[in-house]
Amino acid sequence: MDISIVVPLYNEEESLPELTEWIAKVMTQHQFTYELLYIDDGSTDQSWAIIEDLKRTNDNVKGIKFRRNYGKSAALNVAFDAAQGDVVITMDADLQDSPDEIPELFRRIKEEKYDLVSGWKKKRYDPITKTIPTKLFNAATRKMSGIHLNDFNCGLKAYRKEVIKTIEVYGEMHRYIPVIAKWAGFKKIGEQVVEHRARKYGVTKFGMSRFINGFLDLLSIFFVGKFGKRPMHFFGSMGVLSFVVGTLMALYMIGVKLYHIAASIPYKREITDQPLFYIALVAIIVGSQLFLTGFVAELVTRNAPERNQYLIEKEIL
Repeated sequence: MDISIVVPLYNEEESLPELTEWIAKVMTQHQFTYELLYIDDGSTDQSWAIIEDLKRTNDNVKGIKFRRNYGKSAALNVAFDAAQGDVVITMDADLQDSPDEIPELFRRIKEEKYDLVSGWKKKRYDPITKTIPTKLFNAATRKMSGIHLNDFNCGLKAYRKEVIKTIEVYGEMHRYIPVIAKWAGFKKIGEQVVEHRARKYGVTKFGMSRFINGFLDLLSIFFVGKFGKRPMHFFGSMGVLSFVVGTLMALYMIGVKLYHIAASIPYKREITDQPLFYIALVAIIVGSQLFLTGFVAELVTRNAPERNQYLIEKEIL
């Protein structure tokens, strides 16, 4: 199979028939073999019923329905596990992403040998309350990751099959998939300017909670990417540093007192009366705790159960 088109959705009943017809037209024109995989993230409207109807007229349509809303990252992770195409295309269900971009994305993966090609919505039709946070996240992610993309969060992306079968997406880390892919060793990441269309149906799902969660996930992705397999290197090194600094402070105060005693010089204050003593004590205690935290984290990492487990209500595969 040439292409798996993955479309996560939540309450998008109005756009699904038009999107399915548009994708089918593009696939037929370019003679691609494909599957169209809809992931219903616990919709409360008639989205799933429409997917079932679409399956009756188009055998390429497949679907997975969550029992409740888990979020876009959960939908993508389940879809990546189910996808069978040599190239996997992800896009949103709201018709703001154009299926006409798929052939060029496919070509760049197959002919130019990219691991991942991310869309760049250079001209956007989103409100300013969404575009400004997006620009801030893109700038921060570029700086921290070294990946020079203009739009990390664009839903329209193309992946080599090996990439989506290797990476794991959870929380709200779908916006940082290029970073996850890079940490996994897939470093040939490209970008393509794509059309961004004005929303035709429904309402945006963007809110301030996504802004906060996105920042926290950005911190998480870099910590997990660098220290996820070796947490003792992070906590242990900080713990040892803190412990050593505290110990040196304590030894310094003890040495000063012994010198004063040996030289018969009056000692003005006892060690326990000095602020430095309490700073040294805290540093030693914190260092010990950080080291133990690293040890426990190492044990948890080695025995962690599967992270992504979701209740699936129905499947059409």
